[in-house]
Amino acid sequence: MSERAEEPNQPPPLEGYNLYEADRALSEGVAREGAPGCADRLSEVGRLAGTPEVIAWGFQANRHPPVLRTHDRFGTRIDEVEFHPAWHRLLEVAVSEGMHAAPWVEMEPGAHVRRAAAFFLWAQVDPGVGCPASMTYASVPALRVQPRLAATWEPLLASRSYDPGLRPAGTKAGVLCGMAMTERQGGSDVRANTTWAAPAGAGGPGGEYRLTGHKWFCSAPMCDAFLVLAQAQRGLSCFLLPRVLEDGTRNAFHIQRLKDKLGNRSNASAEVELAGAAAWMVGEEGRGVATILEMVNQTRLDCVIGTAALMRQAVAQATHHAAHRSAFGRKLADQPLMGNVLADLALESEAATALMLRLAHACDHAGADEHEGRIQRIGTAAGKYWVCKRGPPATAEALECLGGNGYVEESIAPRLYREAPVNSIWEGSGNVNALDGLRALQKAPATAEAFFAEVGRAAGADRRLDAYVAGLRRELARPEEAERRARRLVEQMALALQGALLVRHAPAAVADAFCASRLGGDWGYAFGTLPAGVDTRAIVARHTPQPGVP
Repeated sequence: MSERAEEPNQPPPLEGYNLYEADRALSEGVAREGAPGCADRLSEVGRLAGTPEVIAWGFQANRHPPVLRTHDRFGTRIDEVEFHPAWHRLLEVAVSEGMHAAPWVEMEPGAHVRRAAAFFLWAQVDPGVGCPASMTYASVPALRVQPRLAATWEPLLASRSYDPGLRPAGTKAGVLCGMAMTERQGGSDVRANTTWAAPAGAGGPGGEYRLTGHKWFCSAPMCDAFLVLAQAQRGLSCFLLPRVLEDGTRNAFHIQRLKDKLGNRSNASAEVELAGAAAWMVGEEGRGVATILEMVNQTRLDCVIGTAALMRQAVAQATHHAAHRSAFGRKLADQPLMGNVLADLALESEAATALMLRLAHACDHAGADEHEGRIQRIGTAAGKYWVCKRGPPATAEALECLGGNGYVEESIAPRLYREAPVNSIWEGSGNVNALDGLRALQKAPATAEAFFAEVGRAAGADRRLDAYVAGLRRELARPEEAERRARRLVEQMALALQGALLVRHAPAAVADAFCASRLGGDWGYAFGTLPAGVDTRAIVARHTPQPGVP
């Protein structure tokens, strides 16, 4: 039988291309934010992410979601989660490329920028494996407050060997760490937790305890250990809880059920019961929130990276489709209104990419530079709030660009759309992050000074940005009803940061369109409402991938 003729007026699959080389906003940003010598490695990750085989892994892992096995055939409690082989392949690559905890121990220049870019590329294949990689990444700085525990666990957490299966950590080539904070009665109000910790000996920091209670959301329950919160005698405290104990027995960590989620379906999220589970206190007793916030701040950065990745893949799919699909006698990309929509989406994507790389740069330098530490603090809160809020409408609009083709599962668009809300919810919903940003400003006035110094680096380059920053300064100076206005204030801070970054570093067409629409107010309520005079062709061309380009 002869080969099937090419379908008329249907775009070819977006595969066989290099996600890194095709993304100029990413590659330029990596070079700018101080990750020398990593371009070749990131290019290889980008090439791999664009292969048909790896793209198929993402579809397979979502088509065959995890399955809970509470007992074996003899009735013995095992509490195991089974995953499709594609899931393991995806996570194996993530670990081998250091997308989990490698930056903390390898200490190469720009390690966190390199890791953020790799995480960004791989999340476009499937974000599900990003959950265990992200929590493992974030667990290291939290564990370091307890040096004895860190000395045992950190080398295993940072290992580039993916070693699945429930066995004692000391017998494995590498381990992963999860997190379990929220409970039914409290949600984000973790101080309302009722899980109880009883000392198994002397107690105190580094001491052994027995934990009893219920966790409503436990992400990635197949991990080797978890950071959890529980009430000790002196208040809410943080603990490290291993799945398997040193003698090979399984800890009293019982998985009640897996959540049936809107998206993130390749990844398991569980309700778990702790029935006197062995755990070791991390940090000071009664300081659990402060201790685990070391972890939360890092995973919030990954929420920004993950959403930026979703938007980038959505824009790539939309621009690719429009470059090949014709309607009414012209390519979709050549039609002015579609060009406006695509350019508007591309602006959102590029602004998110620029901000997430800037925050990763701050992570690289926060320990030695006060300014960078403050930008990491306030920028992560603002970025987590705003970028994650933009994910759902951006992925929905990109799906619509594909028309009916975008509404079917064979395209990746429905999966991107279902995935988009999770990063706005995980690690604190919009209100939590907006209030966190406000709290950061109120507790440390130097944080606001650092913020305005950062956006001030672009002063004088665009009058709309200058006016916007001046207006924001006035708004932040108003103390009345600050909590009620928190969302608006943090949104404005995120936009000012994005605008300053684009004015300084992006092509003139991108910076001008962003300032005109997002900062100057010449914009509608939906994507595709950019004002006249914007060079939409240049913006769309910058964001259109080219399959077949290695």
